[in-house]
Amino acid sequence: FEPIHGSAFDIMGKGLANPVGTFWSVVMLLEHLGETEAAARVMAAIERVTADRSLHTGDLGGSATTAQVTRAVCDQIASGATPQRKAA
Repeated sequence: FEPIHGSAFDIMGKGLANPVGTFWSVVMLLEHLGETEAAARVMAAIERVTADRSLHTGDLGGSATTAQVTRAVCDQIASGATPQRKAA
């Protein structure tokens, strides 16, 4: 469950990396382990955070830092983020 391939030494330590791939890898790991409810909660947190343009990192045209996005995803998980139901 590797979120990235390769290195980006030019941005290391600058808070520019988008951490969403790491969280998505966690979702895949949890699904693999049969922890579908936990996987759904993490995915819901990812979806809520990425829907907020103020939390987009530079690769998505925003200015949020790695730490800001990470904190937002963790806060969503801690608050009990649940998958949003789509209208039928």
